[in-house]
Amino acid sequence: MARVFNFSAGPAVLPQPVLEQAQAELLDWRGAGMSVMEMSHRGKEFLSIAEQAESDLRELLGIPPNYKALFLQGGASSQFAMVPLNLLGGKTKADYVCTGHWSKKAIAEGKRFGTVNIVANTEEFKFTGIPPQREWRLDPEAAYLHYVPNETIAGVEFHWAPEAGDVPLVVDMSSTLLSRPIDVSRFGVIYAGAQKNIGPAGLTIVIIREDLLGHAGEQVPSMFNYKVHADNGSMYNTPPAYAWYMAGLVFQWLKQKGGLAAMAERNQRKADKLYAAIDGSGGFYRNPVDPACRSWMNVPFVLADAALDEAFLAEAKGAGLVQLKGHRSVGGMRASIYNAMPEEGIDALIDFMQGFQQQKG
Repeated sequence: MARVFNFSAGPAVLPQPVLEQAQAELLDWRGAGMSVMEMSHRGKEFLSIAEQAESDLRELLGIPPNYKALFLQGGASSQFAMVPLNLLGGKTKADYVCTGHWSKKAIAEGKRFGTVNIVANTEEFKFTGIPPQREWRLDPEAAYLHYVPNETIAGVEFHWAPEAGDVPLVVDMSSTLLSRPIDVSRFGVIYAGAQKNIGPAGLTIVIIREDLLGHAGEQVPSMFNYKVHADNGSMYNTPPAYAWYMAGLVFQWLKQKGGLAAMAERNQRKADKLYAAIDGSGGFYRNPVDPACRSWMNVPFVLADAALDEAFLAEAKGAGLVQLKGHRSVGGMRASIYNAMPEEGIDALIDFMQGFQQQKG
């Protein structure tokens, strides 16, 4: 069966070489006589997988030695609670930027544990832009500043990191981590669900500066305490072992592809090509986002005539282009073009879009 070009926002497309390696090792991992899914997470075989994956992640991102890299469960949504539970400490207030759906969810969870100061909110503009930081209402007494650099639904992305001074900067990088180089030292906490650019769903990466560990109150459950996980090498409980292994294969694939600088060049080229096709359609297709903050990873677009949406999706599927339907809250289309989406997939989508416009326009 031929593989399709999968534009799903997540779980997302994985690199084919990674899938092929996992397939080859499924029953017998490197002579162990068993699958990674069957291994003890404390056995020497899996420990070697885990250690190599962490080493490769640190190398790819240039993670400083005073940061812990944790391999956890619960998705980014668990982090919406873990962040305030661990970082509020003796404070009661935290700053949040609201630029989309995932920002709103983080804010709602943060309000369970303290006072949330929304420093900027673009909901009235349907989350189509990002206000400059000079307009934000920052609280110097905040325990941390939280933002989402890429909103997968609205397709809005920060192409800069906020200045937070001495306040720890906390960032949900679920849809951007490993898509380009970043300066990890700018952030107090980076967290990311795996199912975009890292691996299959089930794994959550947390990168945390060591001085932010150990501030959770005694009432915080052990499973929600970053220090507990750091002290136990992410193995306080049985970790998502197979997802960890798969992430490790992705890290090796990224290194083989030239690392994050090469990936950034490729990702920007893919995005620029698709936006150019949308903008050049004479209004048949339209992207509603401010061009200054268009996402590299998630490209939403609408057809001038929404009555053509179902035909577009059906014919696209027939052409091997799937998962293009926009989120139910915004409608239209959305092409998620993460690391593993090859340029050939972008070219195929553009060719289809142009052909569809010629037939229906």
